[in-house]
Amino acid sequence: MTSAIHLCGPEDANALLTMVAQFHEEIGIETSAEEREASVMPILEGTPLAVAYLFGPKNAPVGYLIISFGWSLELGGMDGFLDEIWIRPNVRKRGLAQEALNSVIGALKGAGLKAIHLEVNRNDGATQSLYRRLGFHMRDKYALMTRVLS
Repeated sequence: MTSAIHLCGPEDANALLTMVAQFHEEIGIETSAEEREASVMPILEGTPLAVAYLFGPKNAPVGYLIISFGWSLELGGMDGFLDEIWIRPNVRKRGLAQEALNSVIGALKGAGLKAIHLEVNRNDGATQSLYRRLGFHMRDKYALMTRVLS
């Protein structure tokens, strides 16, 4: 299966914000429409700190992914964090996530990205299996820790 994928711009705001709202509702992230717009619009307007991609038909995308960027001395340069990936429920389990991630990771590697990180539900074996097939692995001795600053 092949799926078109494109870097999002301001013209993709409605489609992307609709899918972000669906994903957040699905997994129980409580954000308002205003909060989602405030976090998504800088990406669509070209911040160098993150990118968003839609995949599927241009006029009816079926999923999205967002990657934010950082820097790692240990890994030798720019790294990324897969912040969100979501696919419409009715088209899941068709290889779209794998295809989209492989495409984006290949492009970002070509642009100098040294590593990409993600977090996954500890109890979601199916998703962990997908990420392992894509070359992700748990790092020995390390666990992601977060401090929310609000």
